[in-house]
Formats: sequence, C-alpha cells, structure tokens
Amino acid sequence: MGTTTRDRATAPPAQTGPPVSATATHSRGARFLLLFAVFLCAACGLVYELALTALGSYLIGNSVMQTSVVISVMVFAMGIGSLAAKPLQRRAVGAFAVVEGLLALMGGLSVLVLYVAFAWLRLYMPAMVVVSFLVGLLIGAEIPLLMTLLQRIRRQEAGSAVADMFAVDYIGALIGGLCFPLLLLPAFGQLKGALVVGVVNALAGVLVVVWIFRRTIRRVVRIGLLSGMAVVLAVLGTVYVLADDIEVTARQQLYRDPIVHAETTPYQDIVITRSTAFNGEPDTRLFLNGDLQFSSVDEYRYHEALVHPALSGRRASVLVLGGGDALALREVLRYEDVEEVTLVDLDPAMTRLARGYGPLRELNGGALADPRVTVVNADAFNWLRDGGKRYDTVLIDFPDPDTAALAKLYSVEFYDLLRRALKPDSQVVVQGGSPFFAPKSYWSIAATIREAGYRTTEYQVDVPSFGNWGFVLARPGRDAAAPPLRLADGAPPLRFLDDDVLRAATVFPVDRRPQDVRPSTLMDPVVLEYTRHEWQNY
Repeated sequence: MGTTTRDRATAPPAQTGPPVSATATHSRGARFLLLFAVFLCAACGLVYELALTALGSYLIGNSVMQTSVVISVMVFAMGIGSLAAKPLQRRAVGAFAVVEGLLALMGGLSVLVLYVAFAWLRLYMPAMVVVSFLVGLLIGAEIPLLMTLLQRIRRQEAGSAVADMFAVDYIGALIGGLCFPLLLLPAFGQLKGALVVGVVNALAGVLVVVWIFRRTIRRVVRIGLLSGMAVVLAVLGTVYVLADDIEVTARQQLYRDPIVHAETTPYQDIVITRSTAFNGEPDTRLFLNGDLQFSSVDEYRYHEALVHPALSGRRASVLVLGGGDALALREVLRYEDVEEVTLVDLDPAMTRLARGYGPLRELNGGALADPRVTVVNADAFNWLRDGGKRYDTVLIDFPDPDTAALAKLYSVEFYDLLRRALKPDSQVVVQGGSPFFAPKSYWSIAATIREAGYRTTEYQVDVPSFGNWGFVLARPGRDAAAPPLRLADGAPPLRFLDDDVLRAATVFPVDRRPQDVRPSTLMDPVVLEYTRHEWQNY
C-alpha cells in the first residue's frame, strides 16, 4: 500500500459488495479508523519499496538499476494484484485481513530473505524480482478491497471516494518515505526496520478492519483472522529477536576473514575484518558496501602512490576529499612543512572509527588527533559549491564510481567546481580505479579531468590485495605543463616508492594504454563496468 506510483493501480469500482451494514452506516468513527488504516498501510508499502532499493544499492551497487527493477516490477505486480482482488470483494473484510497479514509477513521478511539469498545462494537479482513481485501483488490488492470497505461504511460518489482514498494514501506514502531514512534506518537498521514495519502493517490491516466490522463477520472467521495475525506477529517478533545473529552469520559468509566490526550507516555498509597474513602480520581490512578499501599488509603501496607525487610541489595547505580512514592523511602529515589539512568525508561514522577504533587508529597513527587537521563531514560536491578557501594540494580518494551517485564525484562538473579550491600552481591527484579490470572507467576519469581544463599525467602501480591500480595527477589550466611525476626533495623515507618506480609507473602495457572514451558528466555519467567486489573475486 502506498508507493510513489499509487495512481498506476487499477481504480476500484464505486459500489460493490453486499448491502451496507446498519451498524457501520454514517459512522464517522468507523470511517476515520478505516482511513487511518489506509494511511498506515500506505506508509508501510512505501517503506518496503525503499528498503528493497536501498538494500540493492548497498549489496550490488548501480542504484539506478536496482531502483528501476524494483519499481517497475512492483508497479506491474500492483496492476495484477488489483485485478486479482476483484473476485474477493464479496468477502472484502476477510480478504483484506488475509492480504494484509501476508503483506506484513512478506514485506517484513523481505530484507532478510534477500540478504540471505545474496550471502548464501548468490541469487540476489532473481530473488529481488520475486520478492518485489509478491509485495507489489499484495499492495495492488489493497485499494479495491479498501474501497469496497469504505463504501460499506458510507456510500458516496465514485470520484469523491477515490479522492478521499488517494489523498490519505499519498499522505501516508509521504510519512513513510520520510520515516525510512530519518527514523527507521538510524534506530533499527534495514533488517529490523523492515520487521518493525511488518508489525505495524499487520496491526493496521487486521486489527482495525476486524474491529470496525466485528459485528458483520462470523465469530469463527473473526477468531481465525485474529489467530492468523497472532502467528504473523509471532514470526516477525521471533525473527526480530534473532535478527542480529542472523545478520552476523549471513554477513560472515561474504567475507573470508573474521569480522571484528560492522555497522550500517545512512550512507554505506562498513565492515572491518582481521586475520593473520601469510607473513605472520595481522591483516586488517576495511570494506565499504562489500568493496575492499585497503589491506593493512600492503595499503602503504596505495597511499604512498596517491599522496607523495602530489606533494612534490607546494603543500602548506592540503585538502583531502574522501579518505575517511585517515591513511592518506597519515602520509600527508609526515611533511613538517604542511601547515593545515582539511579532510572532507561524507560519513561521520567513518571518521569516528578512524579516530576511535583501536586497530584503525593504530594504522593511521592517530592522524585525526593532529592539531593541523580539520574534519568536515559533508558531501564533497556541495561542500565545494559553498567553499571559498584555496589549497596548494588536493588529494581525491573517493570510492570507485560504481553508482550514478558516486559518478557525480568523477564528472566534468565536479572538476569544474574543484578549481575554486585550487591556487594557480596547485596539484591534484585522483584515484582512478584499475586500468586492467576497468580500463574504460580509468581512462574516462583522465579524459573527464582534461575536459574540465586540466593537464594530466597518468600512472599505475600494483597493490597485491586488489591488483593493478591507477591514478591521475593533474594541474589546472589547459596551457599548463603536464605535472611531472616525481617525489619532493626531502620526502620522508618510503617503503615502496622511489623515483625509479615512478618512472616505470607512467609506462602502461599495450593492453592497458589509453582508450577512446568519453568524459563523464552529471547528465551522462560513466559508471564503473565492474564493482571492485567482482574483480577481487575474478
């Protein structure tokens, strides 16, 4: 009940069913309660839709595809559900209660079912289509049945009845849409949040309707409906109690090493694993939405390659975009002539972990406690639009552009905004993903930076934990010289980089050399052709 596309459901008939009950006719209280049930069911229906799209974005990436599949399948199923409900209108009270019980059960368990399907069976997309179809089918059956029940309370013109029903329905959808990110996710998380909504759905759909029409249905039917609701609530309650254990067990199936920390924030799924590496050292790994961000065994290769070539020029003031784990920041702070660093990362949970979680704080050397550092938790795109300060060096360490939302941070428009934060002789470095596994994306990032008016130098290194990795060093100005790839005079001792390695890093093998690709824009983004999770399991 209550999706953003409710008006696509089949419109119900104006007057159907048996004669109007004398106990219900002209009852304002009964009408109010029924419309309140419509409101709650609408809110629940929209939450189910949002939960399915959000889960797909977390687990699979490509939020446009996940949203498109969920909405289109659910809307199609709603139409079928509306037609399927026509024969049930003669027994509308019992039929509606059964539909709501099934919807509460299916919607409440939907996130758990899909998570288990992804973790154990690797059948996420087929499972998502089936779950979306079943939930949409049940949502579509609601409106014809509810309209029939509303007409039993008080008959009215078809247009007036539809207007009342849809007005309450859309208001419920609005409240459900706002409650999902602002209340349910922060308070309960995705899995438990869906279960809580399932309970509300069951109570609204069964209790209210059975109470309103308690004198018009036989006692045995009423007892049966209430017993069925009790079973649904018992199942949802039991799963709620076991939800944490189920989630931990399922999540562990996705990772090779033992999970030592996991949390789902409004922005991403954060997982940290810890094990013993082949050389006997502890191996701490950070995953965001299932994609490996670093392994403590070899992260120094990645972060030295990202940071030190960019700091070969002026570096009194440094801006770090992304990099909430503070490992790039650690390398920046090794230069004593760095006077100030601003780190902008979207997720406060990530910077909180970098500051307070022991193994991560040990890796970054307590970088966030350095008095030269200012942390800003904001969307980098919007922060650049509002900012006015200029920096000597900018380091860009965003997650890979495997969704349209992340692709905006690799667009021509973003690099145009970035110029506001640059001094005329500033240097910028961008992590560009893998030239081997995702060459189209890598060379598109380089082309996008050039399109925005920069001169670039591309280079790549090998990081054993996730393979060949590419970077783009840039300077603003189409007439500027391409930035030289070198280390600063007096650079601190490094474990991986030296000038010989950097010279070799600019030479790409034949199968990784520049491709004829288009730049990425907000309206026409270039989205990564593989997720990092896929090529790490290649």
